[in-house]
Amino acid sequence: MEELKYPIGRFKAPEKFEQELVDQYIHQLTILPPYFAQTALELDTQQLKQSYRPGGWNAIQIVHHLADSHMNAFIRFKLALTETEPIIKPYQENLWANLSDSQLAGISSSLQILSGLHYRWVLLLKNMNEREFAKSITHPEYDEKQDLFFLLAYYAWHAEHHLGHLKIIHQLKQLESSIS
Repeated sequence: MEELKYPIGRFKAPEKFEQELVDQYIHQLTILPPYFAQTALELDTQQLKQSYRPGGWNAIQIVHHLADSHMNAFIRFKLALTETEPIIKPYQENLWANLSDSQLAGISSSLQILSGLHYRWVLLLKNMNEREFAKSITHPEYDEKQDLFFLLAYYAWHAEHHLGHLKIIHQLKQLESSIS
């Protein structure tokens, strides 16, 4: 079950700021929207309603969740860059994933959001310096400060994490086809 829940492994925070890692994470966020869209659009109607594991979200919810999550992340970056250690507003991602827009809307709207959002986010990230990556937010659920370098690493992982879930759903269809 662990491999299904974390197809690329659990998040491991980088130990210290490294520009090479920043460039790698920005690259991941740059290429995510078209790659994620391609993977999602290869899923048929039945697969879109399928989960990657028992009790997990279906593909539609995953696509909408990634848009929701990365919108929140972009706002967190902007808050950290324009305020002094802001306390962010967390959200209940499981509840969001069960709202009607995450259940009923086609995936194209969230794929469009990801494309435009990542374009702006990457533009912002490419123009940040080490001092700006050291700025932080406070997450009230964890009562800890998270700097923007940490958040960049996390959201680059997060993107690949959910792409891994879509790939599992895609592979399940291939397995079913080879068995029948």
